[in-house]
Amino acid sequence: MDNTLGGFLQTRRARIQPEEVGLPAYGRRRVPGLRREEVAQLAGVSVDYYIRLEQGRGKHVSDAVLDAVARVLRLDPTEHAHLRDLARPERAAGGPTGGPAAGGAQVRPGVRLMLDSMRDTPAFVLGRRMDVLAWNALGDAVNGFTSMTGPGSDDRAGGGRRPNMARAVFLDPRAAEFYPEWAAVAAETVAYLRLYAGRHADDELLAALVGELSVKSADFRRLWADHLVREKTYGVKRIGHPVAGELEFGYETLALPGDPDQLLVVYTAPPGSATAERLAVLASWTADRTAADASGLR
Repeated sequence: MDNTLGGFLQTRRARIQPEEVGLPAYGRRRVPGLRREEVAQLAGVSVDYYIRLEQGRGKHVSDAVLDAVARVLRLDPTEHAHLRDLARPERAAGGPTGGPAAGGAQVRPGVRLMLDSMRDTPAFVLGRRMDVLAWNALGDAVNGFTSMTGPGSDDRAGGGRRPNMARAVFLDPRAAEFYPEWAAVAAETVAYLRLYAGRHADDELLAALVGELSVKSADFRRLWADHLVREKTYGVKRIGHPVAGELEFGYETLALPGDPDQLLVVYTAPPGSATAERLAVLASWTADRTAADASGLR
């Protein structure tokens, strides 16, 4: 039986040394970091209670206990929220999530219009499990969403399996060239999937995705075992584009009102920067290809 809560707590214990929390580092330690009884002592709960919690057998655990454990393990706010999700999977579960249309898979027409109006900015919508639900022309030109699964993968056309960012990072042999900082991108991707898994413990499609990536990618298996969790909010994305060359974007990720499982991701580049100039060339090249396709010249 999978015990995600136990794995999470064990990895968090392992990163804290006894002397960091005022405990003597005596005796031989079979595992790095704090022992379970030390966490229990510092959190003010019985050793048996904490062991049952770590084994996934804790029932009706209180906010006070979870807050105390989070304090001892020095969890950041995202990790703290993840701990609560794992300790109370019945609250994290958001209803049936196994069907093909589950999880906010349909993008509102107004969101599509907004995407299409952003002609000079790459943008796309991420859904559950890092499926790419919709994108604008420049978002496709930068990321190659259409080429990930072929025509018809965007749900506006119907049919085909949607592009998925996790599959692209771990299963596409070109990913290491496309992402010059691939290791950081891979860790961020897995950390977001872990966070999502805590919020949707009953998602059968996520379990299938994790199983697929675990079988096919040793890097994914290693990172998944680390139990890192991270929100996808903002940052810098560096891309080695096969046509435009090196691109460096800032990105902003916004939850869509009324659909918190859908995230609008927008790439930005300062005016006059090398990336902005290359993006303009890519936009022109994309427009020319689209016109040629429409006229039947290609």
